[in-house]
Amino acid sequence: KLNITPLSRFKTIVTMKFSAVSVLALAASASAFAPAPQGNRNTQLNMSLKNDIANAGKAVLAGAVAVGIAAAPAQAITKAELNELSYLQVKGTGLANRCPEVVGEGTITPKSGARLVDMCIEPKAWAVEEEIGKAGKTEKKFVNAKVMTRQTYTLDGIEGKLENSGGIVFTEQEGIDYAATTVQLPGGERVPFLFTVKDLVAKGNGNAFKPGFQMGGDFNTPSYRTGLFLDPKGRGGTTGYDMAVALPGLQSGEEGDDELFRENNKTFDITQGRIEMEVNKVNTEESEIGGVFVATQLGDTDMGSKIPKKILTKGIFYARVEQ
Repeated sequence: KLNITPLSRFKTIVTMKFSAVSVLALAASASAFAPAPQGNRNTQLNMSLKNDIANAGKAVLAGAVAVGIAAAPAQAITKAELNELSYLQVKGTGLANRCPEVVGEGTITPKSGARLVDMCIEPKAWAVEEEIGKAGKTEKKFVNAKVMTRQTYTLDGIEGKLENSGGIVFTEQEGIDYAATTVQLPGGERVPFLFTVKDLVAKGNGNAFKPGFQMGGDFNTPSYRTGLFLDPKGRGGTTGYDMAVALPGLQSGEEGDDELFRENNKTFDITQGRIEMEVNKVNTEESEIGGVFVATQLGDTDMGSKIPKKILTKGIFYARVEQ
């Protein structure tokens, strides 16, 4: 028979309780550092417009803790909720690269002279047109690409005038309407391009913004590089050398310059792209519209020395009508 004193029994009970608390604390700390579940982003270009809308609802919202530094992922928020967040609550979360969510299915009929403001265009998927060889034949197909640019590829603050004479016409005028972006093909090749909607003139298929309303038009795509850019040989459009000084043997005459003519003579190419947009959410009280878009444009020409690739972009957009 064991002789257990009251003091020994007390120590045993305390030890057991402390062990149980330690196990629970360890489990809690492990779960706290586990990655939070996030919605899978569907980047397949064969997804429908409905899938685009579903993915739009999975955008990340950073809600700050008491000190406003750490954040946890959550669902997308509206423009009004976004405006309530402070700088520290948004900083470092990627929320600034997201477009707000619109709730409602109303109708807005803008008058001529109204403006479309605070437009945000957020890409969700990219593809590059490539020549695919199959059975001895080659055909052009869009190949899914992965974005390599950090979260700075969304266009924001775009605005322009609206005309409505039986059909809505939007003319883009200003805003952060371009973003230097790079995507990577499955084989590792990287394709830079200037994602933009500069000088967009989009014509609609009706006189009111409502679910199902569509509008589209052409826009200008400026050169990815500017005239002040210098290539590895020090050649530029408006400054730098006018030839590759490291290859003097090929610069001895007019015929010797043929092979390097496009490399030596830099150009600022402006190409044309097109965007199609469809509205699926309208908040009449806040005069907000939201939907999806599909855009095509040409990539970087390396200032005239390369043939540009065709790039397809799909995503969501947000805008507010200012009467």
